[in-house]
Amino acid sequence: MPKAALHRTGGSLSRRMILIASGWISLLLLGGGLALDRVLTTAVTNNSDAALEYVLTQMVASAEIGPDGEVRLNRPLGDQRFLEPYSGMYWQVSGAGYDPFRSRSLWDQTLLINPSHGDTKAHFYDSNEFADEPLRIVERDIYLPTSKTRWRFQVAQGRDALDAQIKTLRSTILKSFVLLGLGLIGMAALQTLYGLWPLRKLQRAIAEMRAGRAQRIEAQALPDEVEPLVAELNGLLEHNEKQAQEAREHAGNLAHALKTPLTVIMNAATADAADLGETVLREAGTMRRQVDHHLARARAVGRRGHAHSRADIWPSLQSVERAVARLYSHVRLDIAGDKALAARVERQDLDEILGNLIENAAKYGGGSVFVTVQRAGDDVELLIEDDGAGISTDNRDRLFNRGVRLDASKPGTGLGLAIVRDVAEIYGGSISLEQSEDMGGLLARLRLPLAA
Repeated sequence: MPKAALHRTGGSLSRRMILIASGWISLLLLGGGLALDRVLTTAVTNNSDAALEYVLTQMVASAEIGPDGEVRLNRPLGDQRFLEPYSGMYWQVSGAGYDPFRSRSLWDQTLLINPSHGDTKAHFYDSNEFADEPLRIVERDIYLPTSKTRWRFQVAQGRDALDAQIKTLRSTILKSFVLLGLGLIGMAALQTLYGLWPLRKLQRAIAEMRAGRAQRIEAQALPDEVEPLVAELNGLLEHNEKQAQEAREHAGNLAHALKTPLTVIMNAATADAADLGETVLREAGTMRRQVDHHLARARAVGRRGHAHSRADIWPSLQSVERAVARLYSHVRLDIAGDKALAARVERQDLDEILGNLIENAAKYGGGSVFVTVQRAGDDVELLIEDDGAGISTDNRDRLFNRGVRLDASKPGTGLGLAIVRDVAEIYGGSISLEQSEDMGGLLARLRLPLAA
């Protein structure tokens, strides 16, 4: 595998969390800032419009019809800017057939009139009719007493002051939200770094263990969310250490078991013994039995670590029943019990265990084998009974030793029950031999962990 591929990662978790938080904070602040800008800008504009409408109301209240039918004001408006040319505050009254009645501040200019619509209520709008001065205008159409002319009252104000207020407001909002965003992003970064700090402690603890200075992960004061991970890692380390120890023991046991037969063969070959061929065959059979036993145990140990190991009991029994029926056609095999039970073992190992037990019952029994499947607490219990002569109490424990056979007249290696015991114990189960009260022969009681 290329070196670059070995160091390929999915990126920094801290950077991911900070980028996500930054994006979300920016999005929320942008939306909030736009909404706040809209609200405050509308409030400032409405406040300015209210002042213009107040002046318009004053104009209407002080307006009257003169002798020639023209409009005049019976009292001057209080704002001095209406008297100063181009001051930014203007008013005008217009009617069909009459010259516009204007404030002195308009000087030589006139506010435009759109006769295509009527404004019975105050109408606010922006206008660029003055080249160098955008305006905010409020207008309203009024019929004054004794006059049939529709008079349009207009009050205008330059937008410079209003736009300056809005600009200042937006600048303040922008600066405030930028500072708020930076503060929130900094807080998110600090929270991320602080929240992920226990993982760095865990990394250092693993490095200490890898360097050989610790046997387990011993990081202190870890959060509740990280503590189960540490417990699982320590459990995995213990499991691997146990498997490694078992592998070393098995290798040593196998080497020790093979050493004696090899020594016998070498001595016979060196001495040019007359029974060399017979000795080689005998000792080779012994070595084969040892190798078969350790291979079966090694397979079971390797499969034991599967967390989801599960084997249904009934299908396995039926499979073994068919195999035994072909080998021992004269034997009657009956099965009874709970068909829904399952054991927490691999199906291959379950078949091997049941095959050994049922084949022994068929081989050494009197022609009848009865298997019962039942639940016993958190275990599945299988009772394999036969109608044979049975085995004395003194010899039952000996049968679990490798190579022990009580009946040498029948074929076999003497490893069956030894393999059954080792594989069952690897999965946390057990096997025991008893006397069958119902059938008179041997009863093998096998227990295996119950699968959920």
